[in-house]
Amino acid sequence: MKKKPLILVSNDDGIDAPGLNTLVKSLKRIARVAVVAPSIQQSAVGHAITVRTPLRAYRFHRNGSLFGYAVDGTPADCVKLGINTLLKEKPALVISGINDGLNTAVNVMYSGTVSAATEGTILGIPAIAVSLEYTNRPNFEPAAKVAVTFAKFVLKYGLPEDTILNVNVPAIPARRIKGIRYTRQGRSRWDDEFYQRKDPKNKDYYWLAGKMRIMDHGEDVDQLALKSGYISVTPIHFDLTHREFLEKIRKEWDGKLKIAF
Repeated sequence: MKKKPLILVSNDDGIDAPGLNTLVKSLKRIARVAVVAPSIQQSAVGHAITVRTPLRAYRFHRNGSLFGYAVDGTPADCVKLGINTLLKEKPALVISGINDGLNTAVNVMYSGTVSAATEGTILGIPAIAVSLEYTNRPNFEPAAKVAVTFAKFVLKYGLPEDTILNVNVPAIPARRIKGIRYTRQGRSRWDDEFYQRKDPKNKDYYWLAGKMRIMDHGEDVDQLALKSGYISVTPIHFDLTHREFLEKIRKEWDGKLKIAF
């Protein structure tokens, strides 16, 4: 009998997050699952890795059974440590999630969920990031079904090198989801606001808040697809070169811009 593929699962909400638990239970129907996830909440840490302090990994149990490893580091740390040290074999796929909140538009740059998946691609493994639109009473089951569907597809057909799938699911009943839209990352920015407050010792501290401003309104934009009731699937890679502008400056700047030492 053919052995099931191994999937490494991580997240940024922490190893005890309900979205992670729902994802793991669903994936176990199609694969062997290894969990290496942060010991505490690590949202919005981006692709940070730990280099100045040692990492510690602990066996984490749920309902009396071994669930996975809890790591006192970032999501990227978890994937890096899991693949290079903790796992006995290389996984066939990395899945990060299910995040409690969207990772669309500019949030992709900050997301620990997306960064965990990206670390998988850096290490040569296909990867998927899965997020559910934030709601006060999240139901992760539809997003888990979406994750399993894409996991099966990617295990069969693969992904281009250095590319992840960023999958976002609207927080509506499954019967109301209209389907899938293959989207691009939208342009947006945060209108940040810092609330200034006093701690018990009368020292100032600042609490970040704000609203996202969508600056891109095409039908193929990730955030707007979700608002229309569709699952958004965006292929992402992190070659940050602005190729069009690179060609422009090669033609127009060469010979004009000189540095005198």
